[in-house]
Amino acid sequence: MNDSLWGRLSAEGQREVDRLMAAGRNVQAIMAMREYADGPKPEIPECMDLLDWRFTILREASDEG
Repeated sequence: MNDSLWGRLSAEGQREVDRLMAAGRNVQAIMAMREYADGPKPEIPECMDLLDWRFTILREASDEG
């Protein structure tokens, strides 16, 4: 996954996206990505790719813990 969108989010934005995803609020997570991203507003497909990538990261972290 190209995590360039993740890198364009502030730390606060990253926390908010993860919080919303954990709560099952994926649409709101996408809205947060579009709000918090530096530079041009990301397109929906880019946000969906980031959701998939973060789900994998968070799932692996929970499996380890």
